[in-house]
Amino acid sequence: MDDSSGDAKPKRAYRSALREESARRTRQAVVAAAGELFVSRGYGATSLADIAARAGVARPTAFAAFGSKPALLRQVLDEALAGDDEPVPVAERPWFRPVWEAGTQAGVLAGYAGVCTLIGGRAAQIFEAVRRAADDNGEVAQVWETLLRNRRRGAVMVVERVRSLGPLRQGSDVERAVDVVWFLNDPAHYDALVTRCGWSEGDFREWLSGQLARGVLTGAGSRGSAT
Repeated sequence: MDDSSGDAKPKRAYRSALREESARRTRQAVVAAAGELFVSRGYGATSLADIAARAGVARPTAFAAFGSKPALLRQVLDEALAGDDEPVPVAERPWFRPVWEAGTQAGVLAGYAGVCTLIGGRAAQIFEAVRRAADDNGEVAQVWETLLRNRRRGAVMVVERVRSLGPLRQGSDVERAVDVVWFLNDPAHYDALVTRCGWSEGDFREWLSGQLARGVLTGAGSRGSAT
């Protein structure tokens, strides 16, 4: 009895897995090339053809993978924020756990300072590229507004976590606390102090942790243990 037909399905599955992995590698190459060029040349001065050439693929391939340059920009930002292309929200990433696992208000803010430092190292320069391009491109302006809203949602989440462990700074309401955290979680601070002024990431993280505590906590809370 000829049982060769039994091998057909596994072979197709194997070929399908190879195609999927090849497509993923292509997408990763295009995203990496786009991020490099958006930062070095600017969004407006970078074409899909430029990105395809840097990635080593044909322009139609780059277009087919993302559909448009704004869509590619959003993917670059998503991966810069998350660190990879896995569909896992930032708040559920292992490196966000210190925010959830800290037992004190100061510990929450110290954990969040670590998160902001990590994200700043990956995303500060592409954030700046988007900010500059937003003045001249309506679609990029929408992307920029989304980034601002998402940063504020992150601030709300952190303030709510802090409130669950004790009072906020005397005389400060919740919205004011959110304003402070939203202002301080801007990757532009990382870019200014680490990239441009040469601070170490450890010094930046410590500074940011202190600023968050002074802006959000009561006097006693801002001196509390970060563990």
